[in-house]
Amino acid sequence: MKVQITDTPITDTPEQTNQGPELSTAEGRSVFIKSYGCQMNVYDAERMEDVLAPFGFAKTDNAAEADLIILNPCHIREKADDKVFSDVGRYVKGSKKTPLIAVGGCMGQAMGRKVMQRAPNVNIVFGPQTYHRLPEFIARSGWERGFRKRVLDTDFPSLEKFDSLPKQGLRGPSAFVTIQEGCDKFCTYCVVPYTRGVELSRPVKHVLDEIKHLAENGAKEVCLLGQNVNAYHGIGESGEEWNLARLVRAVAKIDGIELIRFTTSHPSELDNELINLFAEEPKLMPYFHLPVQSGSDRILVEMNRTHTADDYLNAIDLLRMARPDIAISGDFIVGFPGETDEDFEATMELVREVNYSSAYSFMYSPRPNTPAAEMKNQVPQDVKKERLARLQELLTQQQGDFNKSFVGKTLSVLVESTGREPGQIRGRTQHNIAVNMMGNERLIGQQIRVNITHATASSLLGEIELEEVA
Repeated sequence: MKVQITDTPITDTPEQTNQGPELSTAEGRSVFIKSYGCQMNVYDAERMEDVLAPFGFAKTDNAAEADLIILNPCHIREKADDKVFSDVGRYVKGSKKTPLIAVGGCMGQAMGRKVMQRAPNVNIVFGPQTYHRLPEFIARSGWERGFRKRVLDTDFPSLEKFDSLPKQGLRGPSAFVTIQEGCDKFCTYCVVPYTRGVELSRPVKHVLDEIKHLAENGAKEVCLLGQNVNAYHGIGESGEEWNLARLVRAVAKIDGIELIRFTTSHPSELDNELINLFAEEPKLMPYFHLPVQSGSDRILVEMNRTHTADDYLNAIDLLRMARPDIAISGDFIVGFPGETDEDFEATMELVREVNYSSAYSFMYSPRPNTPAAEMKNQVPQDVKKERLARLQELLTQQQGDFNKSFVGKTLSVLVESTGREPGQIRGRTQHNIAVNMMGNERLIGQQIRVNITHATASSLLGEIELEEVA
């Protein structure tokens, strides 16, 4: 373990140590956690709450009242980094206390000491593989003893992290469970291999035990998470290797689990066994998130994506043969270095052919120490903006058309929370579309039948069937 303790200012020589004070379990403390980016960051933030709870930290949604503020950002785009530094200043200025401030996530891992240099108010910087050590970091900072040291830890003890985490607390009927971390693909634009490490799969028993615990406490849906989730190769109790399809079948047998999703997948790891599971396993939701990034084979080679546009389209065809009503979601990057008008038009043509139910799309953002950042022919910002606007207009139209296809139909909806309006509740369909409806809070955690009356590009509006209300 490599923990660096530095006295402010950060320019002092760091002291390396493996032992230090322990954090007390005093009650009445509060923690505010803000996550940016992917669903795995959401899972990590929830697990941070679990780690801190035995030490008296209760979650608060009010940063001004918090004793501890944790920012848990991604590092995929430069804009996200800038947002974190802006938020640090805003939270310090708006606080009614003198909070301890920590920055974690992929940004903490990638930037490390640079975070402290740019943001003097940050006391703790850690990576996504060390948040199980948060109580230790807080103790080492001297916070309980009335002084502040700055703590930096960007080690990579992935298995130690999962072995050290307490049981996951249930926060609703739908739960995230990380089964795989890291990536070995080394796409030329991506920082994940450098911030999350190489691909690592959790042992089968650990995953199933976590899901059983969640189900026993009321979870109805589980979403299996991984940076490259369909590369899962966890070891079973008999020493044999399990793939994702086998794991999903085992999860489906757990009492109480009614719905299963997984994300994010890579086209090169998609096999027929997993595809056929959409036809064979009724608990597997008809929703599949499969990033492609570009429709141009030339750009896909430059990205080191290890698949062609036709490979991707063939995979989509097989998925729709297995489950004709499946909702397909994707990821796109526009303005990758060297992208021509012809390359971009190839992306637009692929989007038209697939007809997405939803998608995430971004302008290319150079990330430090990635091969793409050093490539020539960087695309001008105004060109990237124009291409992104055109792509998002098409994707929004497709998403709206997909959602409107459910108007007049009756869908099964898992109710997850109260809505924004008084008397409103909110849930999601099996195609992963948000639905708002008027209803009693007692329906939270139940699957109910909802008549869809209205649709926008982002959500549905419906009325609960009478027998569900009774």
